[in-house]
Amino acid sequence: MQGDAVMDSVFKPVRPPTTFEETVERLGTAIRLGILPSGSRLPAERALADQLGISRSTLRHALRTLVQSGHLISLRGRTGGTFVAERPPLSERESRRLGAEAWAVLDYRVAIETGATLLAAERASRGEIGSLAELVQRMANADRFQDYRRADIRFHIGLAEAASSPRLVEAMTEVQGQLSDLIALIAHPEEVLTHSNAQHQGLVTLLRRGDGPRAVRLMREHIEGTEHILMGLI
Repeated sequence: MQGDAVMDSVFKPVRPPTTFEETVERLGTAIRLGILPSGSRLPAERALADQLGISRSTLRHALRTLVQSGHLISLRGRTGGTFVAERPPLSERESRRLGAEAWAVLDYRVAIETGATLLAAERASRGEIGSLAELVQRMANADRFQDYRRADIRFHIGLAEAASSPRLVEAMTEVQGQLSDLIALIAHPEEVLTHSNAQHQGLVTLLRRGDGPRAVRLMREHIEGTEHILMGLI
């Protein structure tokens, strides 16, 4: 009975708005903890999407992310399907060591990024918003993760610059450096980057409108998405 309850917690419906990222976290964590044991087969795509309460498209993106990160393997043919890999990329010992440190960085990021976004919505010049839009396009055109990440870092520092606060620029630079150390530990599937950059584009649109509350809400969702991905894969 206890085992059934644990398994039910893995496959209960996922909550919006971070359905893709939370699905990655839910399945990645279940694999790492052994709730989904090595070699076990996941339910069929349609059934799993129904259990999680998400679209099949969202599920496919999440499964591809976990395949690319090494948590799952996908086999074709009559006996094919999606299976849990023999060993997750990081050991349980490494996961415990990283846990508290990672959350400290992510909490710090929430404070800095949401504050910078609110002030940027109030203070950003047309030129500064245009520069952020150019960085979004650069991320969309990036062929390598290193190029994407450089533009990503510049985008977030650009938000602090648009807030007209040197102290925030300093803090944003610090938190982006710490975040990069965590991001370097995981895979960087195209689905994750595309979804993240769509949120960057949404932030630019809201900054143009001067809509601080909605921009802050979207930034919080953006950060939560990163949290779900990191906690699911580390």
